[in-house]
Amino acid sequence: MPVGPLETESQFLKGIGPKLYPLASKIGLKTVQDVLFNFPRRYEDRRHLPKLKDVRGGEVVTIRGVIKDIETRPLRGGKVILRAVISDGTGMVALTWFNQPWVKKQLEGHEGEVLAFGELKEGKNWRLEMSSPEFELIGEGDDAEAFARITPVYRLTEGLPQKSLRRAAGDAIAKYLHEIVDPFPAKFLKEHQLIDLRTAVRAIHQPETQKEADEARKRLVFEEFFYLQVVLAQRRQSVHQEHGIAFPIQELIEGKPVILPTAPAETRTRAAVVKKERVPTTLFAETLEADLNRQGLREQIAALFPFKLTDAQQRVVDEIYRDMAEPYPMNRLVQGDVGAGKTAVAACAMLAAVRSGYQCALMAPTEILAEQHAVGLRRVFEPLGISVDFVAGKLKARQRKSTAERAKSGETQIVVGTHALIQDRLDFDRLGFVVIDEQHRFGVLQRAALRDKGLGHPDVLVMTATPIPRTLTMTLYGDLDVSIIDQLPPGRKPIKTHWKRASERDSVYQAVQRLLDEGRQAYFVCPLVSESEKLEAQAAEDLYYRLSHGPFSMRKIGLLHGQMKSDEKESVMEAFRRHELDILVSTTVIEVGVDVPNSTVMVIEDAQRFGLAQLHQLRGRVGRGEHQSYCILIADASTDDGRARLNIMTSTTDGFRIAEADLEIRGPGALAGTMQSGHSGFQLASLVHDAHLLEVARQAAIKLIADDPELTKPDHQGIRERTEEKRSRMALITIS
Repeated sequence: MPVGPLETESQFLKGIGPKLYPLASKIGLKTVQDVLFNFPRRYEDRRHLPKLKDVRGGEVVTIRGVIKDIETRPLRGGKVILRAVISDGTGMVALTWFNQPWVKKQLEGHEGEVLAFGELKEGKNWRLEMSSPEFELIGEGDDAEAFARITPVYRLTEGLPQKSLRRAAGDAIAKYLHEIVDPFPAKFLKEHQLIDLRTAVRAIHQPETQKEADEARKRLVFEEFFYLQVVLAQRRQSVHQEHGIAFPIQELIEGKPVILPTAPAETRTRAAVVKKERVPTTLFAETLEADLNRQGLREQIAALFPFKLTDAQQRVVDEIYRDMAEPYPMNRLVQGDVGAGKTAVAACAMLAAVRSGYQCALMAPTEILAEQHAVGLRRVFEPLGISVDFVAGKLKARQRKSTAERAKSGETQIVVGTHALIQDRLDFDRLGFVVIDEQHRFGVLQRAALRDKGLGHPDVLVMTATPIPRTLTMTLYGDLDVSIIDQLPPGRKPIKTHWKRASERDSVYQAVQRLLDEGRQAYFVCPLVSESEKLEAQAAEDLYYRLSHGPFSMRKIGLLHGQMKSDEKESVMEAFRRHELDILVSTTVIEVGVDVPNSTVMVIEDAQRFGLAQLHQLRGRVGRGEHQSYCILIADASTDDGRARLNIMTSTTDGFRIAEADLEIRGPGALAGTMQSGHSGFQLASLVHDAHLLEVARQAAIKLIADDPELTKPDHQGIRERTEEKRSRMALITIS
């Protein structure tokens, strides 16, 4: 098979050659194209390097000097610290490396200058010190003019110098740049004010000015976002082409009689859909009971709850109803902060589905949360004659069999459960609406398995109480419609959050005692100290022992952790709900779904061990009643990130602000990992700093796919090829 010029092995480029080719291949630089599209991760402006006398501690900076002294100091275990002192004639800085003997081999005997990049800190023996810096050796033969420029810095592997990659990139540009074909037509480039791809590739590697580098980056970041958004836009388009259930929402709102759908049993499986046949639906004359249809849907909703929906809840309900009325399947994500009322919104949607003659299923990640949903929905729906069943692993075989029979016969309209819902022996009569709570805790196959039990293509509503930054939403969930409940119910008081050091623990306990004296209840949460559930349980048991034999020996205390059996956990939770316990010592099993309004204080031990999202979720277990609530974070944070997280928690209760801060601290890869997705492999793009470009790329992709869904127009051939090339590499969450 003929190979194009860009597929030439990188060993034929100056700077790499046969000797360094194995190392270059190790970091993915196997071909000329790999080298051209291996973009610098930052630049050093070597035209204006600071004098050492002018630098200060805390600065992240590039410095230059000659080596004046090298020394090694042995440590325990055979490890060593290497210290090299450099000087530029105006001052000195110590460069230190921990247990990296290969660095000493490179520095010893070097008579030229050293270029070092890193953060300067106040040292013990020297005025300033730079720990584990990136460094480069400048030899006598190096071109001074070529040195004094905006210089690219690439990601490396040991043994592959920066000089080699710069030289290889320069050689590739000189010999092969003309082979690059821009997938974007000229009209598209002009419309979005982008430079062409060849110009961008040259400028990203060899910028003459910072403006040139910025223009190149803009083009390349746009392209990284754009192909992802094209894939997502095509997925949304394909969903809209599927045959779904057009719920008679308008008739329900107007209180008109609605006739129930039926379908022959043999067509109620996904097999019909796999064959791309529409599930046949026949209508029969039997109508819903007259007293149920006498009121319109909005009047029925008003009677469901002892409270009025907030404006935000009503807006989201309207968005869901618009989707349900369409003849294609709904795929909507509802985001709402802790306590924003997502379950009430889901109940409004389920009411419309049931009134239309369909069954509903709600899947939650834990038995505690699933059972709480079941209890709440029964309270709402059973007075209306709508049955709600519960299924979970802890139920006896006889109970599960009964629920399965009721679901299959259509006798029960709503089934709430854990992953037990997707077991093969649980089938539905006409499942038309699916709700998945805390959806990121389920795998793609689990979500799809529940949807597969539906009648044809059921509508799917996924919910999360983990606020997700808009930029991350557009990348992870760009194929879903998104609704945000950005308003808490009236009367909720903001939770007061305080960060206390371990030395202040006694005063914290005294404050908790005062709240308990007032009749309130408290949570004490211990951290996940290990991936081992056994160790987590030991930590909880230790805290339980210390509290019950120490400052709270006169109080009734319960213990909850993941190693306990389901009935034991439920027994403890029920005792806490009934106020038979004053304090609940727990691990993070209470992170989701525990609702005890009388509990007004949460003490989180070793809070620096938790991530921001988890701290926010835990805090949401209090503040659910009329009384002022508190969250106390006990921590001796020793890292900058740890202190930053705790300061954010004490400064705001806004989940979306916290999510944005978490994105900035941890980056998209870590956050996406908590959502069972890979980060989409952006080389240049930043979800923190490039939000505007992401939105521009998204709108461009939506417009393009609306105009040319299959990208068959001649001008779009390049985009189609690149999209297909990238598609398999994109790790995306989907419920399809």
